[in-house]
Amino acid sequence: MPFHLHFDESDLLRCRFALSPLGETQAAVRVLASPERQGYHLPWLRRIRDAAAGLGLGPLWLLMNERGHSPDFFCPPPLGPLTSFEEEIAGVRAVDPALARQDMAAALSGRPGASDSAAGRALLADPARAVRELADLLELAWRVLIEPHWPRLRALLEADVAYHSRRLAAVGFERLLGELSPQLSWADSTLTIARTSGRHARVLGGQGLVLMPSVFAWPDVVGGFEPPWLPAVIYPARGIGGLWTEPADSTPDALARLLGRVRADVLCALDEPAGTTALAHRLGLAPSSVSEHLSVLRAAGLLTSRRYGHQVLYERTPLGIALAVPE
Repeated sequence: MPFHLHFDESDLLRCRFALSPLGETQAAVRVLASPERQGYHLPWLRRIRDAAAGLGLGPLWLLMNERGHSPDFFCPPPLGPLTSFEEEIAGVRAVDPALARQDMAAALSGRPGASDSAAGRALLADPARAVRELADLLELAWRVLIEPHWPRLRALLEADVAYHSRRLAAVGFERLLGELSPQLSWADSTLTIARTSGRHARVLGGQGLVLMPSVFAWPDVVGGFEPPWLPAVIYPARGIGGLWTEPADSTPDALARLLGRVRADVLCALDEPAGTTALAHRLGLAPSSVSEHLSVLRAAGLLTSRRYGHQVLYERTPLGIALAVPE
């Protein structure tokens, strides 16, 4: 059944993109319990399998319905475009226990027998303790499942935001939604999210909408979030098919002789916009070295840069593309 989000003019002015480390964490926890979601992430699963086996994620899985309600307080939409995990998990720990209990009860009611299970009763009997324990589990999951790979994940998510920001400027909000996912459609100032559980509607009321790309949510769109959380739509990020593949040595020899091997590698690594830290992680170089090469390439007219939050993202100019991707 569809989910309808009703906009007015002020909502359209307040739509924005954001990244959520906590959102990726809870989505990764869900992937571990869903074999049908694991296809693109097998290399990641092989790397984290042993460590993940001892995490004890049962209480989180109990509350994560495949199609029904899952607790919104697990990953409330971030207030800023580059909110840190520490800021997000602090918000989870500060949630009102009464609100958390209501959220958990709704999730448990969607799973037969969950409310009457020993684990379900324990969560509802002491919601303040449940919030602390669930937040501890989410933080542990972040440290083991996501944090070691966050530079790679963040680079892909930032590239998605950069691409779709340009598309928004080029084609407008209505066409952008269809490009984010075929599950999204727009008509009569209403955003409809298909393939959700139940029939829901929310009037945004001037709050706007947070658009959040996700690596681990694929192939689904997650939408809605009930008050008091900001309205948000989580959609599959572009490029996850090549996320876990190691970069091939694709730097042309002629370009390496012209620019120097390392500088040419930096230029060729920028298939999508990326920041210094992500490039350094991808190429196995020191950030200071990558920063120096980026400055030289930018001064030579091969790269352009723009600020996104606290970071600077670099991408190739037409001349840089011509050199890095010869005919």
